Amino acid sequence: MEFVLPDLCDEYGELVEVLAPIFRSFGGKRSFGGEISTIKCHEDNSLVADAVAESGNGSVLVVDGGGSWRCGLLGDNLAEIASRNHWEGVIVYGCVRDVDALKGINLGIQALAPHPLKSVKRKVGLRDVDVSFGGATFVPGQFVYADNNGIILSEKSLEKSAL
Repeated sequence: MEFVLPDLCDEYGELVEVLAPIFRSFGGKRSFGGEISTIKCHEDNSLVADAVAESGNGSVLVVDGGGSWRCGLLGDNLAEIASRNHWEGVIVYGCVRDVDALKGINLGIQALAPHPLKSVKRKVGLRDVDVSFGGATFVPGQFVYADNNGIILSEKSLEKSAL
């Protein structure tokens, strides 16, 4: 489903929280949204790899990488897997790599910046916990929407059929 964030904000302003405008779009999907699933990790994308290998069922994976600028937590290989497994998008509070390839993958991707170095893989991190960055808290089971205008959060789905 295609979302336009200014329209969602106009219609549901009292239901949404707007994230600080610190993210850039890297994926092939211009807009995306869905139920939140989270990972908290630092320079280790092991749990990201595990998560995208599961069925996403139209959800959005939110990765709190602590805002690290030292490596990419998502690249083309994991993005391809996420797309095949029906994830709508991935939001990374950190960096991504393989950015030219990411543009051609049918996945919404928002991150702080590109970085060519891969992360370590030590299986360190937490899954489906509340994570906070950009002035907002992402709660698993709540909803997130993103496009080139930014990122918004809502306790409820903003899809017409769910309201």
